[in-house]
Amino acid sequence: MRPSWDEYFMQIAELVATRSTCLRRKVGAVLVKDKRILATGYNGAPRNLPHCEVTGCLREKLRIPSGERQEICRGLHAEQNAIIQAALYGTSIKGSTLYCTHQPCITCSKMIINAGIEKVVFKGEYPDRLAREMLEEAKVKLIKFGGENG
Repeated sequence: MRPSWDEYFMQIAELVATRSTCLRRKVGAVLVKDKRILATGYNGAPRNLPHCEVTGCLREKLRIPSGERQEICRGLHAEQNAIIQAALYGTSIKGSTLYCTHQPCITCSKMIINAGIEKVVFKGEYPDRLAREMLEEAKVKLIKFGGENG
């Protein structure tokens, strides 16, 4: 059976997540506009720096719960990497849709809003109620894949 467009792009996001080097959660993101992929991203350390699978996870060592103290993580989130990749290559993402294996955090949500992304389709939950509230307030459509609207 042929997948729907949402299924197709979410499957690609899941494949992108397999490149993640995060020891805690593997996340993939795909930016799409007019059924065309604009950029992809997965969570991991900045370009040319050792990844957590080499250095270890400081947040894990300090027993920091998911969704807290993200600023001490050496990695970037998948959504951030997709937005940065688009910027690096001069690709406008205004009006695009972000497919992500997990709900964006508050930092990524603010970037999504300012980048002009209009819709986020996500699969896995993430413990960040403020992120959801801010996306809704900014009128960014937030759709749980496989849920009522996805």
